[in-house]
Amino acid sequence: MKHLLIKSIIASAGVLTLLSGCNKILEEQPRSFYEPGFFKTEKGVQGGITSQYAHLRFIYGQPYYYNTLETGTDEYTWAQSADANFRDMDLSGVGQITPASSRSDALWGTAFSNINTASGIIENAGAVGTIPASLIAEARFFRAFDYFLLVQTFGGVPLDLGAGPLKFNTAPSRKSTRNPVPEVYTKAIFPDLLQAISELPDQPRVPGGVTKNVARLYLSKAYLTYAWWIQNPNNIPTYPQVARTDPDGHDAAWYFQKAYDVSVQGIDNPGPYGLENTFYDLHVGGNDRNKEMLLFADHTQESEFYNGACLACFDSEAGNGRNSAVWMVTFNYTVVRSAPNADGTGSGVSSVQREAAQMLGRPYTRMAPTIGAITNTFADKTLDSRYDGTFSTVFRGNWPKGGTTNATLYNANEIPVIPGQPILSFLEDETLAGSITYPSGANFPNKTSNGIGAGVIPGRADFVVSPRGISRIVFPGLWKMGVYRTDNGTGLGQPNATSTRPFKIAKFSEFYLIAAEAAVKGATTTAGKSARDLINVVRARAGKWKFSNKNNAALVADNSAAMMVATPATIDINYILAERSREYFGEGHRWFDLVRTQKWSEIAGSYQIGGAAYGNHTPQTFTRTIEPKYYLRPVPQAQIDGMEATAEEKAAYQNPGYQ
Repeated sequence: MKHLLIKSIIASAGVLTLLSGCNKILEEQPRSFYEPGFFKTEKGVQGGITSQYAHLRFIYGQPYYYNTLETGTDEYTWAQSADANFRDMDLSGVGQITPASSRSDALWGTAFSNINTASGIIENAGAVGTIPASLIAEARFFRAFDYFLLVQTFGGVPLDLGAGPLKFNTAPSRKSTRNPVPEVYTKAIFPDLLQAISELPDQPRVPGGVTKNVARLYLSKAYLTYAWWIQNPNNIPTYPQVARTDPDGHDAAWYFQKAYDVSVQGIDNPGPYGLENTFYDLHVGGNDRNKEMLLFADHTQESEFYNGACLACFDSEAGNGRNSAVWMVTFNYTVVRSAPNADGTGSGVSSVQREAAQMLGRPYTRMAPTIGAITNTFADKTLDSRYDGTFSTVFRGNWPKGGTTNATLYNANEIPVIPGQPILSFLEDETLAGSITYPSGANFPNKTSNGIGAGVIPGRADFVVSPRGISRIVFPGLWKMGVYRTDNGTGLGQPNATSTRPFKIAKFSEFYLIAAEAAVKGATTTAGKSARDLINVVRARAGKWKFSNKNNAALVADNSAAMMVATPATIDINYILAERSREYFGEGHRWFDLVRTQKWSEIAGSYQIGGAAYGNHTPQTFTRTIEPKYYLRPVPQAQIDGMEATAEEKAAYQNPGYQ
């Protein structure tokens, strides 16, 4: 794997925008590198700005980096086919996070390269004379955006890339000094975001372009995160070591209040944004660039060049900005078999074949949801639409699309099934668990149907697994991020190409949850916007149903009133975190949420899941050893190795516990 030292002259998948208002994506043209003169031309500034958007693809959807944000939390653990990339992150005794193995390296090089590009634009674009401040403000936003990702992940990071603090660097340098956390926030993140809010437009310049409200969201989140950092309730160490005091003299309460105030400004001045009508609308394929999306890493089915990956191939999972994160959380449903003969015998038929459909997609079986995520986080599966709108739980027969001509196959209990009917179902609760009979292995004796050790219930044609029966090898998929194509025709389409859907990064709904969290931490609230009021806006939407994925049919229901009544009278941080998981499950927020609130060990210190073999349905409890040092990821080993420094200086550069 190629690593890019943060001090090197930027080598970028640079782009040149044509700024077409009718296109759904930014148009791109590769460049090999940038230098100051390039940013003193209108074409150069436009190209550099577009590269800011393009770099998001190298972070979001990158499967190994995605794993670092989810594996080891209460949402996900390693699955049967996981290699060290995934096991290392789980902290449950099956691997170890090291500077050489941590896949946060995907963030380090990409972010610093983009920061340098942003600085080049900020320093030089004024010389063009025709570049509006609003365009330069986009670069300011992205510089702050990347620094915010970095400081949350690694602690203090360098503001000087070789030419001075926040200066564009053109000369390779192998020296580096890390600035402490307060300086990263107060010298880089906050000033850039404040200026971006002042100078960005209310309406996006191009589809998916950043605006005042996008910058408000990140400023409020940065204020919130920094407030927690100052407060440090569980005495988690920071690095470089520094007193938990603010250079501007403000305390945690001041920053919690600022987080609340800026979030409320975002809610009260939505611009073109707002909540989608239903959770289903928010995540259904074909509606990715909806009004709730503030920021996304764009991909498209319409152009291989602009997609950043092939459209019709058996693609690899990583590199060049591919979006394959959802593969990692998809189990190998293609192993499911139905019998051709009425007595359950004969050569088993793959009745659920790999298809480029949102419920299906390419299976990698690298990450599995924990039992607690299914039973506790999503305890309400009747009023709340978010479980149904998050997971693939019913796998339906599609064998004719793969060329199998049988009109009927025989499934659980040797009951006939036809295409479109359920072959495998993950039950919503344990009500029927006592009626399930599981095989000891992949199949029942003398039968060719099943293949994955699922159970049967008398009278049901579908094989079943109860929530406490999920395992590291058989588990619900992540429907909300599933693939979506319009070119499948009557066949299976292109399930082996990486996803052509934009990767969702930031949503309007987070304004409500950030403000609610700040309110719980003591911020003074305004009328109608208490923590409970804010949470209930999101929960009310979650109670609205338009479609049932489980039943593959329309379901119009409005449970908003009941959802709001069920909200606790007193909201605490654990409830905020549970709501955040229900709203953003599997989207790469969870590790940041647990680290910010210092609740990681409390909430994710143990989990349950079944074993890694077909037929394993007995929950096992696993304990994670989440030491304080793990609240920071290690600086990538390639960065340490490439530095011009003594062994002692390199050791001092690395986060404690990783030397």
